[in-house]
This record gives sequence, C-alpha cells and structure tokens, in this order.
Amino acid sequence: MKQPFARSAILGAFAVLAFGAAGIVQAQTITMQAATQFNDDHDYNRTLKYFGERVSVHYGKPVEVVVHGNSELGVERDYTKFLNQGISVDVSILAGGNMSNFSQAAGLLDLPFLFRDKAHWTKAVTGGGLKALYDKVEKDAGVIVLGTCAGSTRNLVAIKPMRNMQELAGYKMRIQGAPIQAKIFGAWGIKPSVIAWNEVYNAIQSGVIEGLENETPPVLNMKFYEVAPELSMTRHIIVSRLLAFSAKTFNKYPPELQAAIRKAGEEAAAYNREIQTREEKEMLQLMLDEKKIRTHEFADQAKLFELTKPFVQEWAKEIGIEKILADIQAIQ
Repeated sequence: MKQPFARSAILGAFAVLAFGAAGIVQAQTITMQAATQFNDDHDYNRTLKYFGERVSVHYGKPVEVVVHGNSELGVERDYTKFLNQGISVDVSILAGGNMSNFSQAAGLLDLPFLFRDKAHWTKAVTGGGLKALYDKVEKDAGVIVLGTCAGSTRNLVAIKPMRNMQELAGYKMRIQGAPIQAKIFGAWGIKPSVIAWNEVYNAIQSGVIEGLENETPPVLNMKFYEVAPELSMTRHIIVSRLLAFSAKTFNKYPPELQAAIRKAGEEAAAYNREIQTREEKEMLQLMLDEKKIRTHEFADQAKLFELTKPFVQEWAKEIGIEKILADIQAIQ
C-alpha cells in the first residue's frame, strides 16, 4: 500500500520541479510591446520584429517583442504618449509630427527640403548629423531614439500633371495637420486641406481635393493610382522616421540589456532604410509597368526650395532649434 503512495509522491515532485523550471524560463523571457498602425506586411511591422530578434542575439537571453499592428493600441500620437509615460508601448516607429505634443523639434523631420537630396539625407543619418536634434527630442519626449528609419521620397500624387509652378498654382492638396505645413504649401500656390488619412481616397474621388503628397508605397497599397494616377516628382521630402524606445522602460533594464537594445536599434533602423529604398523602387516600377501611373519631372524644384527656406528658418527660430537646423543644412 505504501508503494503507490511513494510513486505518486515522486511523480508529484517531478511535476512541481517541471512546473518550477518552466516558470523560471518564463520569468527569464523579457517581453516588450511594440505598436504600429499597419498590418504584418508593412515595413514597420517587419522592422520591429527584426528588432526583437536582434535584441535577443545581442543580449544572449530570450527577449520577445510583441508587435501590435492595425492600430490595435491606437495611433502614433497615442504611442508617443505611452512611450513618454512608460505604459502599454515600449517601442515604435514614429513620424516626427506625431511626436509634436511632446517635442516640437521632432516636427523638423517632416518639413519640405530639410535635406537637399537623398545623398544629403544619407550622410546626415549615417554620419551622426542628427544627433543634436535627437538629443533634444529625447529630452522633450522621454524617449530613446535608437535610429532613423525610412528613406523613401515624397512627391505629388494628383489627378493631373504638376510639372512647373504654373501647373501647381491652385492645386487642392491634402496635407498633414501641422500649421507650418499649411504655410509652406500655401506659399507654393497650393490650396491645402487637412483631411483624415482614411478619407483621402474618397475626397479625391468626389473632387474635394485633387491629390496629396506622399511616398510611392501608399500610392500602390491604398490604390490612390485609381483616382490620382499622375506622380509629379518634386522630391520635396526625404522621409525620416524615428525608432523610439520608452526611456522609463529602458532605464529599468540592466546595462547589458540597454546595450543590446541600442545595438539592435541601429541594426533595425538600417534594415528598415534598406527595405524602404528597395521597395519604393520596386513599387514605382511595378505601377509604371502596369500603366497604373505616369511620372512627370518637376522643372521648378529650385523655386520650391527658395519659397520653403524662410518658413523653415522662422519656425526653427520660434522653437529654439535654429542652430540644429543650420548644422543639418550645412552637412556636405
């Protein structure tokens, strides 16, 4: 009668040990929450997944980055608040303008002609030319800027060609909500309208606006080519997005994990820049081959730059970053 009891006791002990071991492994796995507004195929989601993989490699211990896509945790302005407060979201990829509630300086990255061309942008990004700007963003917004993502180019997407200043005059264009953008595009002769992103297609279709300014991938993914097939290559913005980590969360981690996060962030940002540069070219060529769009060179880009410069300088002076702007523009 004692043997069954002894056998049960031994099995029970093994069960406790097994459960305890599983609990230890689980406790050792660090989980981080990431958020985007997009689906799993989007380059943001792929980049955040890659970031998690690289953190694990550099840390040498299991780290899981859970990517919440499709606006499951809100939109980018919400993510900025969560990062600042150290709740809900630990890491995200953000547009500067969507961080403006905490750091006006971050909005500099969204302004036209901050960079002369892609070569200027690349040198600023890879050569440390944006460090002073990111230091200020970190201080203002309570984040750690791990790297610069993106690298695609914004152009005009319209129902008709825009090849010079004359054809641009009176163009009804959707813009982002920042007042400085309305001033700049208005100075170009454009009639700017602030319209929610998910309403842009219908607004073009119904004639409320004649187009927007954006990168190539959304033209394909959102099917804007169906209502606005003319791409005027103004190349007015080289897109910069911040791979940002919550400073409050980051500061709770041991130095070894902090170092792994920084290293993985650099790698993930470079990974994203490669994706965007390559896929932008591929998507543009695909739409051209399938005759979904027509491209047009914009002859008066220098004029756009001339009209833009004083507005950007005045805005930078107002928020106290004129030296940061001057140093970025001086990069050769």
